[in-house]
Amino acid sequence: MRHSSRLVKGAHSLHRHSRHGHAHVIQCVAYVHQNTDFQIRGNARDWWRNAEGTYARGQQPEVGAVLSFRATRRMPLGHVAVVSQKIDSRTIMINQSHWISNGITHNTRVVDVSPENDWTAVRVALPHDGRLGSIYPTYGFIYNRQEGVTPVPRSVHNVVARGKASDMETATIPADSNFFGDEAPSRSLQ
Repeated sequence: MRHSSRLVKGAHSLHRHSRHGHAHVIQCVAYVHQNTDFQIRGNARDWWRNAEGTYARGQQPEVGAVLSFRATRRMPLGHVAVVSQKIDSRTIMINQSHWISNGITHNTRVVDVSPENDWTAVRVALPHDGRLGSIYPTYGFIYNRQEGVTPVPRSVHNVVARGKASDMETATIPADSNFFGDEAPSRSLQ
C-alpha cells in the first residue's frame, strides 16, 4: 500500500495523494479549482467555451487569470494553468499541475510566440533546466470577473489594499473626480 508522499526537486514539487492504495496525481482542472474561485466545469479543453457568458475572456495576461490551452494530439484534454506573474508583454509565470512532471509546479515560465502577440501560441519552460519546450496552441486567458467588466487598474487595488477593513467598505471614488489626473492609464496590460 502506498502512502501519501511529497517529493521536492528544485523549485518544482510532485504531490501524490493516496486513495484506496493507489497513487493519484492532481489534474490541472482540480488544481485550478482548489487554488482559485473559478466555477467552470468540464475538461480543460472545454473551459474556454464553458466560460463564455460567465467569465471575461481575452488575449492579454493578468495575474490570477487562467491560461486556457487547446487540445492537441499529445494533450487531448487540453490544459489550464493560473497566471502567477506577468514579466513583460511576451513572458508570464504560471502555477499548474499535471504538466510534464505529473506534479504541481509553481512559477513556470511561459513565452508567447504568436506572430500577433495575442498568446495563441506559447512555449512552456521545461521543469528541470528551464529550456522552452514545444509550441502549444492556446485560446487565451479567462479572467475571474464577469464578461464585459473592465479590470480595476493596479494602482486602485494598492490604495484600497492599504486601507482598513472599515475604510474598504465605504471607500468610493466620486464620479466627477479626476482620480487618474489628465492622462488615465491604459487599461490594457501590454
